[in-house]
Amino acid sequence: MEVTLGMQLAKLAVSIGMVLGLAMVAERLSARMAGLLAGYPLGTALALFFIGLEISPTYAAESAVHTLAGFTATLALCGGYLLGARRDDLLGVFGGTAAGLLAWLTVNLALTQISFTRMSGTLTTLIAIIVFTYLYRRLPDIKTRSRGSFSWLATALRAGLAATTILVITGLAHIVPPAWAGVMAAFPFTMFPLLLIVHLTHGRAPVVTIIKHFPAGLGALLSYTLCVSLTYPSLGLALGTLSGFAVATLWLLGWMRIQQWWQARSAAL
Repeated sequence: MEVTLGMQLAKLAVSIGMVLGLAMVAERLSARMAGLLAGYPLGTALALFFIGLEISPTYAAESAVHTLAGFTATLALCGGYLLGARRDDLLGVFGGTAAGLLAWLTVNLALTQISFTRMSGTLTTLIAIIVFTYLYRRLPDIKTRSRGSFSWLATALRAGLAATTILVITGLAHIVPPAWAGVMAAFPFTMFPLLLIVHLTHGRAPVVTIIKHFPAGLGALLSYTLCVSLTYPSLGLALGTLSGFAVATLWLLGWMRIQQWWQARSAAL
């Protein structure tokens, strides 16, 4: 299918809106909530939908199987950013970005050498979620503090990062095999720009909090991707996408309820 100007503009509008929305959550509510919502199927849903629209729903479903395992590389990116971002200034942002992208690329190169099924791809990321959640268990929770001023430069940066990422990933999907398209669709379209924005605006501390809670929210992404890998060929893009969001929302609400119960139980002991 020909990629029209309207499609490109739609990608830009939706991706920009998602990144700006998450940044507002981090600034006005909490970095913890932003970390959880960063695991909601926003950027990945957009990537798989446009891959299905521009190429075919079957191709998108096949790519989604590899996306399931590709979320492991997303976790590696966040871990790399955490290790590389040792300062609050621009050098810290550059260090985190370099380390994060290197970790993402290294893990992805390994993942593309493996022929994943839905089961093996899901289990790979589930194991990674458990490992990273354990590693992050002692990281502090830091709230962001709104600086109360509107910055056109920050807004332009957010918009540019979101637009560039989504256009590059969906564009490359036309020339790479489904395995590569799938793992690239797992790239943290909203999470990565969010880390840069919060780091530049508020320093490293709230970035640590966002990364700490990201693995917990990743279950929603897994649920969504598993659902669309099954429903895109049979239900089509529209109904398949709606089904995926329904499953992801149920998972996220369930997880938040479990967390509330656990916190109440811990407080009562």
